[in-house]
Amino acid sequence: MTLISMLLALIIERLAVRSNKWQASGYCRAYVRFTAGSALSKLSTHSLGQYLWLALPGALVMLVLCLLDSRLVSLVVNTLVLLVAIGCWHYRQLYKQYLNAMDRGDEEAAFITMQQIRTDMGSTREQSSYGQLLIWLNFRYYAAVVFWFLLLGAFGVITYALVRHLQEAVAEEDAAAYAACLGDDNKAVHYVAHWANWFPARLFGLGFALVGHFSRASTALLGYFLDFTASNEQVVVDVATAAEPLPAESINTLDDTSYMVQLAKRNMLFFLAFTAILTLTGWLG
Repeated sequence: MTLISMLLALIIERLAVRSNKWQASGYCRAYVRFTAGSALSKLSTHSLGQYLWLALPGALVMLVLCLLDSRLVSLVVNTLVLLVAIGCWHYRQLYKQYLNAMDRGDEEAAFITMQQIRTDMGSTREQSSYGQLLIWLNFRYYAAVVFWFLLLGAFGVITYALVRHLQEAVAEEDAAAYAACLGDDNKAVHYVAHWANWFPARLFGLGFALVGHFSRASTALLGYFLDFTASNEQVVVDVATAAEPLPAESINTLDDTSYMVQLAKRNMLFFLAFTAILTLTGWLG
């Protein structure tokens, strides 16, 4: 059932999702607004209560699934949760604008579009190239989501999607609600985000090595394997860049983005195949 949910979500997201309603951001904003106007704000602004607040939506969904105890309902809910969590229609539209700009030779428009992606996703690496930015975006919206689904089911996906959203840019009209919800101290969000990405970054870094230039990527990965302080974005970007080395003149060109996107796709296909093997051999339910 796990593999079926993953395949259904990935196929539907690729072929049929054409609306912002299938993105987690809208539901996360609704949760923040509800919290800001309710007693939950006391929980979300408490230094320790914030951890419980982050886990609450996913825990409620898992509780309902356990109470219903239906394989069919679990399949449908898990697929929908995955579909929403990996939904990145907003970024797909921006990426399409970037491709159109590059096709017509408008480098300024391409730069502005990629800067919009960088700002919206809350990237901390200003020096990342266009391709490196997209590899990190792919990791956050596909690789890490799939990892937490395999490990913790719908609970892991919902919690990760909420934490990911809270690290992204906040619209001006939502700023007051977010301030009332999270207060001045949102250390819990950054702490959970760091550890939620720590192992997946290294696991999928291994995938980059296996589907790309192995010796270069594995050397880069070993340097970060027991590093608990390095930025996970830096880990993913550095290992991916080593796995798909490009000449300096290709940076911030169509070659840069194309090769990095293809590398990310190969990596996802590799882990989907690995998941299928684990499922068929009975190691994964």
